[in-house]
Amino acid sequence: MRDRLPRIDPVLVQAVIAAALSFAHLHDVASAAGQDGWKAWAYPVSVDLLLVAAWRRLRSGRDKAAAWCWFLIALAASLGANVATAGVLDLNDVPDWLRILVAGWPALAFLGGTLLAHSPTPKPKPVEPKPEPAPVTEAPATPELPAAPVPAALVEHARKVAAAHESRTGTPIDPDTLRARLGVPAPLADRIAAQLT
Repeated sequence: MRDRLPRIDPVLVQAVIAAALSFAHLHDVASAAGQDGWKAWAYPVSVDLLLVAAWRRLRSGRDKAAAWCWFLIALAASLGANVATAGVLDLNDVPDWLRILVAGWPALAFLGGTLLAHSPTPKPKPVEPKPEPAPVTEAPATPELPAAPVPAALVEHARKVAAAHESRTGTPIDPDTLRARLGVPAPLADRIAAQLT
């Protein structure tokens, strides 16, 4: 029977308690600063939404400087309310500077939320159209010219590459690997490989 009961995550419980207390502190400060009724309840929602929007922007990896700025502003508002309700300020006689901050918060939060939600995203690079294949036309037959001799220095370098390959792998180097290691065209790699045997 106990196995069927859902397990309660203590971190989630702690987060809910902390959010509820912070919400109440923001409401109390807004109410003490002259915001009554639904307006006092809107302040905690506004602060928390700005925190969440800034956190999401930080997680996305875009505009981190702006996201940190708005995150710290919202965090300062939340922490300030928590500290103010701890008896640091007399909530029955709120100073004018706090009334000004509370009254100015909606405009500040609107600006921050708008900038976080509508900042420009990097434009994707335009997709270049694939070139159409050129029509196949038969080239006139050209007489085959004798292959130019392979320079001795290149053959010597190829021997070293082949020896290193064989000592490392235990098998002789094949023409394709030799071509890739030397960075030469396939016909030249074939001629070099023929001289290595």
